[in-house]
This record gives sequence, C-alpha cells and structure tokens, in this order.
Amino acid sequence: MVERDVRGVQAALPAYAIEVGTEPLDRPMRNSVGGWAFLADGQEWPECFCGERMALFFQFDIPFQVEHFGGDHLLVFHCRAHNDASDPQLSDGRLVPRYWDAPQPPFPRPFWRVLLQRHAVLPAAEAEPSVRALPLMLQPFTDTPEAEGPGAGFFKVGGTPSWAQYPEYYTCACGADLVYVCQVPEGMEFAVHPGLPEQPYSVGADTYNLFLANEVYLLACPAHCDPAAVWPVNQH
Repeated sequence: MVERDVRGVQAALPAYAIEVGTEPLDRPMRNSVGGWAFLADGQEWPECFCGERMALFFQFDIPFQVEHFGGDHLLVFHCRAHNDASDPQLSDGRLVPRYWDAPQPPFPRPFWRVLLQRHAVLPAAEAEPSVRALPLMLQPFTDTPEAEGPGAGFFKVGGTPSWAQYPEYYTCACGADLVYVCQVPEGMEFAVHPGLPEQPYSVGADTYNLFLANEVYLLACPAHCDPAAVWPVNQH
C-alpha cells in the first residue's frame, strides 16, 4: 500500500540509487553487474527454453529498509538470443499459476528469470561469461514523489516507481498483490566481452539490453511464494 502523510500527499519511501562501477571485478561480489551469481543451495543457473544459458545481468542484496524484501538477494537473468518485451498471462484476474514458467507467445516459456533468494550464501564456481563483471553500489536517497505520483526515474531499488506510461498492478497466482521493488531505466546498456554473439535488437555489438531496452519495473510477491515469483513490467 502506498504511504501518505496527514495531508494525503504520497510520502517518500526508503530508496537506494544503484550505481555501476567502472573497475572490472576479479572476485565474487554480492552486488554486481555480471559476475559470480549467488544462488540458494540447489538453485541451478537458469536456462532459456532455447537451451542457451541465460546471462546474469545484475544482482544485489536488497537493503533491510526496503519493505517486504529487505535482506533478499535479487538476481536478474535474461537470454542473449531472445530479446523481447514481457506479456502478462492472466487467469481470473491473477497472473497464471507459475507465471515465471508460463508461455510468452510466440515463445513456449519466458526468456528471462528473476529470482529473490532468501538463502543465497555461496557464489557460483564460475563467473557470468558474457556480461562484464562490474561492481554495484547502493546509495540511499530520498525518493520524494512528484505531485502526480512518480518517483525518481533512474536505476534504483525501493522508493516509488516512475511509470513511463501508467501504473500497472498485478496479483500473484497465490493471491498476494505484487509489490514494486526495483526499476531499470530505459536504454540501459550492459557491456559484454569482445567477440561474443550480438543480441537481437540491441543498440550495439558490445552491449546487451533487458527487454528491448524498455523501462523495466520489477514487481514481486511479498508472500515469497516462490523465488521466481517476480513479474517484469516493460514500458517505454
């Protein structure tokens, strides 16, 4: 639920600007672009329906001040070979059961996987091979919404989403209303190692994008019914 002050004005919520460093990583870090994925015990590195291993675009620990998800470890994977926008599949007003694995026409399953891990302790043995490993820094800031409602429009976790078009709300198959957790700005590029296959519809040969470089809003299940119970809203 959106918090409002005594005058009915939308109140600022705890928020953190996410800054990408420039010095390449040579060791595992929990907050990173690319790098060594921190997955829960028994959680396998996601694969696309096409059989290609998904690329780890970024991961970080969500600060404890962020309601519902503080202390979780967020990981965002996306297939290099498939680059499109997400398309919510609904049933009786809710996202369909196991929507993180449901068909994404014309594809038989999603080409991404977003995880909120509560017990991600050890890093993977090998680093993400495509996306260049760079550190992420989370800086607290006051995300004061404008009069019409949206918050800051840059890469952030927490705060208030800065909708590019209109607010979108979804209910998880478990019955819980999804809650906004993270925003990735439109046109954000992720540098990749030289000589790798190009991503379809990407801006350049040396970068990959998420969801056609749309503005991405990650909405997650506050009941934590499944680590993959996260829906990526795309707008432009």
